[in-house]
Amino acid sequence: MSNDNTMRTAAAPAAAYAPSPIPRAVAMFGLATAMFLVILDAAMVNLAASTIRDGLGLTAAELTLVVDSYLVAFAGLLLLGGRLADVLGARKVFLAGMALYLAATVSCAVAVDATTLIAARIIQGIGAAAVVPAALSLVLSLYPTPAERTRATGIWGAVAGAGSLFGVFLGGTLTQLLGWQAVFIAPVPFGIVGAAIVWRSVRPVAGRPGRFDALGALTITLGISGLAWGMVSASDAGWTAPGTVLGLAVGLALLVAFVIVEARSPHPLVPLGVFRRRQVVTADVVMLLVGGTLVSLFFFLPQYQQEVLGMEPSAAGMAQLPLAGMIIVGSVASPVLAARIGLGRAQPVALAVLLVGFLWLVLDPTTRGFSLSLAGAFVLIGGGLGLSTVSATAMAVRESSDGEAGLLSGLVNTAQQLGGAVGLAALAGIAIGASGASGDISFTTAFVGQAVLVLIALLISLLSFSMASKTSAPASIR
Repeated sequence: MSNDNTMRTAAAPAAAYAPSPIPRAVAMFGLATAMFLVILDAAMVNLAASTIRDGLGLTAAELTLVVDSYLVAFAGLLLLGGRLADVLGARKVFLAGMALYLAATVSCAVAVDATTLIAARIIQGIGAAAVVPAALSLVLSLYPTPAERTRATGIWGAVAGAGSLFGVFLGGTLTQLLGWQAVFIAPVPFGIVGAAIVWRSVRPVAGRPGRFDALGALTITLGISGLAWGMVSASDAGWTAPGTVLGLAVGLALLVAFVIVEARSPHPLVPLGVFRRRQVVTADVVMLLVGGTLVSLFFFLPQYQQEVLGMEPSAAGMAQLPLAGMIIVGSVASPVLAARIGLGRAQPVALAVLLVGFLWLVLDPTTRGFSLSLAGAFVLIGGGLGLSTVSATAMAVRESSDGEAGLLSGLVNTAQQLGGAVGLAALAGIAIGASGASGDISFTTAFVGQAVLVLIALLISLLSFSMASKTSAPASIR
């Protein structure tokens, strides 16, 4: 989950903070709690995946859909969520989205089969797509000056990192002590507290007149859903089965329809002129591939630790702390590296570190429990993920002019979520299919697939760097 999904929701200059005895920092705390909740919940669900599968009797393909259904809804509706916050008012969209998210979270906890759990996860994703961009829009309106916004977004990023760290620790511990349902119940109080603080400390702000690109949001969401369904179906029925082919064909057709809709819409979610910029396209493609790697890693890794290395859920979570911690370290180090060697060189270096980490994981000899060798792979992977995601985001917004930073930031973060949804579906389909008739997961195949995604991103980054001119004027977005 990226931490700066502005989604064209640059706030109005007037602060949304209500002059009252409640300090502005308290309002920030409530909004940051929402970000913490979303990251925490996603991390804990991954740690509980094996237990959820056993508890509900899910197949590997159904478990993939439990995770991917949330990602598809979240990724497909993220840009629309930002637009809704613009037009309807960010506070209103935040509170409505949080209510929907919490209701769906409770529904996940009481689910008794795959169908109800997947349906609840879809609604969770819809709620998150409203909460995240609306929350950041309110943060920007609370802190209107550039210096204040820099500090506020730094806090926002730290909260996201804290959510990941707490998630990998609490997810395994709660699952082992209380069962998988606890990972859905535990975040609910955070959401209630955050929503109550925002309701009390942030006043309503009128939205800006405008229209929604509902058709664009519908075509991209259904297109991603079709692709994901086809890829996951391939694990059971094969890549040439009618259901697989139909899902892939419908998904691709709807994504083509999305491009056509955006080209003709007077208020597009994505102005297509932005894709004439090489740096923006490179950053988005790299983030798409890294997103697929990141999301699938945290889906496969806990299951590998528990099912192959024989670790308890709590031990698996503790073992991932170096990885989560190094993501934060890499994120902090990325601007320093870019300042020293230039952003164009920093991105390939980041991806090279990530690639070495995955190759180390593939070749790691550990067969039981945790080891220093496995820790070494985790350190490189975590550092590479932090370095590469920040460098891709920086490259995406580097050429932005006035009023474009939100759009470009929104695009690169949407690319990360889309990559996560499609990448997980594709790698799960390949890894489950590679295990044969057992329907289990070939983890070696999954890790090799992740390394291949990083290698492709590295090659694209190197090619873009070699083509870069020393000076270029930003093109306009139509």
